[in-house]
Amino acid sequence: MTKTKSRALAEEYLRLGGKRRVKVDDNITRARDWDEDPPEAERYWQERIAPLGKEERRDVEFFLPDINMP
Repeated sequence: MTKTKSRALAEEYLRLGGKRRVKVDDNITRARDWDEDPPEAERYWQERIAPLGKEERRDVEFFLPDINMP
């Protein structure tokens, strides 16, 4: 099974302890960061995910845990 680039980025961010969660509403995603990320995860987000274009970043956010799920 091959992973998409977006999924691989999201999984690595989460592996590093990333705490952002996504809210999906009518296919619109919004990442939220209520809890502070560990420094390594924050650095990864800023260097690898934040610079992506709007659609690419949305694709990554889709693979983050949903705020509505426990």
